[in-house]
Amino acid sequence: MGKNISKTSWVWVIISDPGDNEKIVGQHDQNKDIDFIPAFITKDEAMQGFMNLPREKGHKYEVQAIIFEDLATYANHNGFKILFLDEDGKVLDNNITD
Repeated sequence: MGKNISKTSWVWVIISDPGDNEKIVGQHDQNKDIDFIPAFITKDEAMQGFMNLPREKGHKYEVQAIIFEDLATYANHNGFKILFLDEDGKVLDNNITD
């Protein structure tokens, strides 16, 4: 996975509609036909990378930290892979995780 991510590492994701109805933002890669959650190693990368991701009108978005193990559990239960992206929205090291 790169950059020494362990199950207890904090990673950064985008949250839609923070609060009572919040959800982790997922994306669909049409070329690879996979649903994935964009994740980031640092908050700065997440803030910059967020600007490169498509967003739905009418929703509020926020960058939040989450423990990687919790993110992996959420992804597995909801049919998503996890892709770590850089600040430009490019996939780091072709790292698809289940």
